[in-house]
Amino acid sequence: VQLQASGGGLVLPGGSLRLSCADSGRTLALSTQAWFRQAPGKELEPVVCISKSDGNTYWADSVKGRFTVSGSRAKNEMYLQMTNLKPEDTGVYYCAAQGHCDGGHYSPAGFASWGQGTLVTVSS
Repeated sequence: VQLQASGGGLVLPGGSLRLSCADSGRTLALSTQAWFRQAPGKELEPVVCISKSDGNTYWADSVKGRFTVSGSRAKNEMYLQMTNLKPEDTGVYYCAAQGHCDGGHYSPAGFASWGQGTLVTVSS
């Protein structure tokens, strides 16, 4: 798995943005996948994890109902659709794979493959 994230940018509060994560290794669909983010001055935090083991999707409470996740097997990509964005959503977003989040318990240390990060800025 070799990941590359893209799609970040500057957006107004209440706006939408879609992030993409491409896998040049073409094995993304076989792996547990996740998005993390890091706000300025803060630690990396989970956003969502799609578990290959138990088939569940685990969302952080802060984004539940506003963000959705999808993927394209044909393109070896996954997407994070973000709506109703808030200033507190600002940060660098990273896609990750080859990890575990069964039962909703996961952390950055549990993921082996990472994209380079894409900056999302929500500001008026």
